[in-house]
Amino acid sequence: MKKSICIIVAAIMSLNMAYAQDDQEQTKVKDKPIYEPFASGLLIDNQTCQMPPAKTLEMIIQHRFGTMENGIEDIYGIYSSANIRMGFNYSLLSNLMVGYGLTRKSMYSDFQVKWNALQQSRNNTIPVFVTLYGNMAIDGRNKIAFEGFGEDSAYSFTNRLAYFSQLIVGRKFNDRFSLQAHASLTHFNKVYEDKDHDVIGVGFNGRVKFSPQSSFIFQYDLPLKIKSFSEQTNFDKFALPNLAFGYEVATSTHAFQMYVTTANGILPQDIYMYNQNDWTLGVTDLMIGFTITRLWGF
Repeated sequence: MKKSICIIVAAIMSLNMAYAQDDQEQTKVKDKPIYEPFASGLLIDNQTCQMPPAKTLEMIIQHRFGTMENGIEDIYGIYSSANIRMGFNYSLLSNLMVGYGLTRKSMYSDFQVKWNALQQSRNNTIPVFVTLYGNMAIDGRNKIAFEGFGEDSAYSFTNRLAYFSQLIVGRKFNDRFSLQAHASLTHFNKVYEDKDHDVIGVGFNGRVKFSPQSSFIFQYDLPLKIKSFSEQTNFDKFALPNLAFGYEVATSTHAFQMYVTTANGILPQDIYMYNQNDWTLGVTDLMIGFTITRLWGF
């Protein structure tokens, strides 16, 4: 009898341990980072907290047509001047990405890094993503473009360098709505005398899904006019806010975004420093653009 009781007790303890282990495993699964807060690591002009899996290569094509001011004459800017950037990003880890790109405007070569310091978890233990992004851009134009630049016209390679750093805080609220807010610092080593070397900016962007593959996307970037921080006595040449909105369709390996925007630049530091298009003027300063991303796993 005692032997039978011992066997029953041992069996019950084994079952309890098995159930406890299953509960722990389920808890661990639920506590993983949430799946796809955004469809791509890029939303129009802004970085997102989305990171491709480790050992994934991402190709990016960003295209910006001319302004719509001429109407049908140049098909609303499509057959006007254009700006384009092609780039490649590689995920070293599931939360760390590096990349390189080349932009037509000023022939910028940019080297970038993005790190998810915190990732929103499925059981909401961590309620938001916290992402750090930075890049260094090299102006690739002939050095004659730098003659008479600012107070000192002497040329050096460092005149070509511009930097951008950004803190991104984002949250996927549900399967249909994700939103981010960001703060940034732009720095150009060399600027004209009517420009600041540094610009602080803030903004937000997000997406609203209305089908399994389709979303409405939007962004707003605001360079801040801070007199105590500025080198200027007025803000006549200060960059204007950038407003953009559009449509995105995505699969597991592709994302295609088509949008209307005000910034003819593509690199964020160029937008925060030089954008002079005013979205309040209507189609005069608006441009059509698109972004294509493609992922390859290794």
